[in-house]
Amino acid sequence: MFASSRVLLAALLMAAAVVWPGAGSAAAAPWTLTTAQRQSYLQHYAPLIFKRGDENNGQEGTDWLSNYDFDRDGNFADNRVDWRGVTQYAAGANTGWRIRPTLYTALIEYTENGSKNLVLLYHVYNAADKDLTEIHDWERIELVVRGVSGTPGAGGESVQHATITHHKDHVMRRTTDSSVKFMTTATGKHLLVWQADGSNFDLPSINTHGHELRFATTAWETVAANMNSAKKAEVDINNGSEKNVHYAFVPEGSPAAVSAWRAQPITSATASALVSRLDNGTSTGWQSVKRVTYELQDLADIIPTHWQNANWAVNWLSSKSSDVLLESPVTSESGQVEVSAGLQRFYTASRDNGASDLTDGREGIPSKSWLYGAYSGEENADDISGSDDFGGYEGVGLDSAGRSRGAASGDQASHNAYWRQHDYFVHTGVVDTAGHRESGTWLQGEWYTAANGGYDSRWTQLFDDRP
Repeated sequence: MFASSRVLLAALLMAAAVVWPGAGSAAAAPWTLTTAQRQSYLQHYAPLIFKRGDENNGQEGTDWLSNYDFDRDGNFADNRVDWRGVTQYAAGANTGWRIRPTLYTALIEYTENGSKNLVLLYHVYNAADKDLTEIHDWERIELVVRGVSGTPGAGGESVQHATITHHKDHVMRRTTDSSVKFMTTATGKHLLVWQADGSNFDLPSINTHGHELRFATTAWETVAANMNSAKKAEVDINNGSEKNVHYAFVPEGSPAAVSAWRAQPITSATASALVSRLDNGTSTGWQSVKRVTYELQDLADIIPTHWQNANWAVNWLSSKSSDVLLESPVTSESGQVEVSAGLQRFYTASRDNGASDLTDGREGIPSKSWLYGAYSGEENADDISGSDDFGGYEGVGLDSAGRSRGAASGDQASHNAYWRQHDYFVHTGVVDTAGHRESGTWLQGEWYTAANGGYDSRWTQLFDDRP
């Protein structure tokens, strides 16, 4: 579609859309969190990630989490190729790099029946996957927190459920489930998650592989009692047991967690001491687990790199795209516009300059259904992904009240045509096995406005980029 036609269509769509009042707007408390409070909630509930490595045979450091721009060249398309050089960084070379293990975040703030609730998204980034054969491995963690007051962890506040990705499945657990464990400290409540190494599976078995996430089901008290001992470093996981732990990635924004683990950031000076060098089948004692801090950055840092009017071709290919109707622009921490309002196209096919066909077929953030909560929650981690399709984008995915996303926003024309910027489905944590039906609600109308006690940070940057 020509740019002028797209702008005209966006204007018509925005003018024609029927907007419902915010959910419970008459009773909603018209207050919102401050930027500092939003940051503190994301830090307070940032997960603790136990990770297995596969780093013998000259692959030291390949299982570190990283930042999209770890090599500091502003080009994501060479990440897989450059990540092969992480072994030299671990040995003290490539000192111009900044690995910066990072989880990319967003916060959905909404008011329902007078209560303020949050959806917290954490995007776990690995620069390469499957024995360094695939680029950009995206895993993610979602928490729903209810009854927030503005002070993380205050009385009356509760984590309702958590969702993690197991390849293409979205494994969901309510916090009343015995498989959901937290590390609770004076500065945070951190979901315990285990992540596999980046190796591929070993046929004929489909073992844990490819950076998949699982709930770590070993109690924090057990880990705490052993963390400075020579006892075998392992945790049980949902739908499995006794997985080796070679790394603990700890949120730097939780001082008590950092202190408990004596975790350090990865720098050229610390790199050699913070690499596991172990095969995935080799166990180690808890006292030898490498303890690494990670930082939080914004999903909204990465979304503009996909935009049709940015220099998207450096990082992405045009063979896949996502159209989004933005009511307001995507902005930086200082409020600078990075993507204009209106109907915008984002190109999302992964570009890999080291591949003969330039791609492995993966999709970037704007094409991910979880960005809109539009996924099918699963109870078990399947050996091979078998998640059913919710159909939120197409308009066939209904919430507990029988609403589609178009019914919730008042824009039925958006079905199977474009996302609306503030489309979001909040799950209850209860698994509904019916096709195209999930337990939860599509947030309604202008839920995201301050007048309705809401905020949507998927499109606004909160954290300093630390250039």
